[in-house]
Amino acid sequence: MSGIVFFATQQHDAVVEFYTNRVGADVWLEQPGCTILDFDGFRFGFCDRDYTDDCGILTFVYESRTAVDEMHDALNDVARDEPHENDTYHIYQFFADDPDGRAAEFQMFLD
Repeated sequence: MSGIVFFATQQHDAVVEFYTNRVGADVWLEQPGCTILDFDGFRFGFCDRDYTDDCGILTFVYESRTAVDEMHDALNDVARDEPHENDTYHIYQFFADDPDGRAAEFQMFLD
């Protein structure tokens, strides 16, 4: 079993381009007005609407600090912070903004 999280967006093409070209997600399915993306089994979709859902956080989980750091380098222009350890959740992380201003988190779980 699996699931998909959908978001409404007024910037469909820009958001899809961000997650495919910059984050590395793949287009899993195109539907009328909606694109469903897949990132290593994490499926999320964006539907062209006259309003934008910009709440919530899309979290991408990596296996190493190096991978998180590489994503930070690739997204430096939209990163909210530097990669850092979060002792509360025992993760290494940073946040970035997608074209809608939605939070995207890039993290790894610490041993």
